[in-house]
Amino acid sequence: MAAASSSDSDACGAESNEANSKWLDAHYDPMANIHTFSACLALADLHGDGEYKMSLPSVPVFLEVSGQFDVEFRLAAACRNGNIYILRRDSKHPKYCIELSAQPVGLIRGKKLWTVQMPAAILTMNLLEQHSRGLQAVMAGLANGEVRIYRDKALLNVIHTPDAVTSLCFGRYGREDNTLIMTTRGGGLIIKILKRTAVFVEGGSEVGPPPAQAMKLNVPRKTRLYVDQTLREREAGTAMHRAFQTDLYLLRLRAARAYLQALESSLSPLSTTAREPLKLHAVVQGLGPTFKLTLHLQNTSTTRPVLGLLVCFLYNEALYSLPRAFFKVPLLVPGLNYPLETFVESLSNKGISDIIKVLVLREGQSAPLLSAHVNMPGSEGLAAA
Repeated sequence: MAAASSSDSDACGAESNEANSKWLDAHYDPMANIHTFSACLALADLHGDGEYKMSLPSVPVFLEVSGQFDVEFRLAAACRNGNIYILRRDSKHPKYCIELSAQPVGLIRGKKLWTVQMPAAILTMNLLEQHSRGLQAVMAGLANGEVRIYRDKALLNVIHTPDAVTSLCFGRYGREDNTLIMTTRGGGLIIKILKRTAVFVEGGSEVGPPPAQAMKLNVPRKTRLYVDQTLREREAGTAMHRAFQTDLYLLRLRAARAYLQALESSLSPLSTTAREPLKLHAVVQGLGPTFKLTLHLQNTSTTRPVLGLLVCFLYNEALYSLPRAFFKVPLLVPGLNYPLETFVESLSNKGISDIIKVLVLREGQSAPLLSAHVNMPGSEGLAAA
């Protein structure tokens, strides 16, 4: 792997979008096309110029950096061709090449200390060491896009990434001491910088129920009344259930009757067809004998406009007179309220009132899409909405 240089790491310090994050988003490149594992990811001042970066002449399967640049600096890389390359100081090419031979691996026995249950499969792991604070933790990249940081079995922090992380490396990068470099399954490169004010608290980043949920509640002792009520419910459970079901059926029946009454009286006229989702509301204004009737027609669809509608009025011609019994409706844009105005003249001088039925039709169809009943006031009455 050839990791990109971090010459712009000082300029990239945007705050993470995650609330209360301990990390700064320094760099993210989903198209970096880097595919590697944690064992092949290392950070070192290879050229002694204060910039921690690296480049390798071959595809590695393992990397190890040891020593200091001004004392005894070595970079060992085990490559896919079966060779081990060792670089020292300013050398751009390997000084030594060692043939890799098969070594028998013995079985190591030990004592099991603890077990940590992960929410997803572990793809990679590495160490997070912050010597200035004496922090040593383990980072685990999971298949669900999380990077979890543990001290022993205590969870310290959870980092959410856009893709599953396949390699992790923490250390000095560029001129930042505490930098976390990650590569994703899709070849992306993510660089985060640990905030200088970040403090890891055990369990502080654990997702799930709060710790107080596991505390035992101080439940009071059962009273005599509670015991008697429990015995009564046990003996009369069947009758109580039947009474509850009866009341539930009555509630549903009353709700259905109220809904039917609202539809018949057109208190809330709404179109019942999905093709023309319409809503109509009528308002009457004036003291008479001439009233202003305003119809508020709305297309409740989210995307499709409605075209080719008609509005028709049915009324008692002995009591009222309208300029037009029907008129065309303009194109209805979704979500907008269209006020359609007309005038109604009362022909009776006795204050007799009646209803005017408003029908919304489609051209060429006899069945109305929706209807509304407008209660007209008497010629001497006040306006009603």
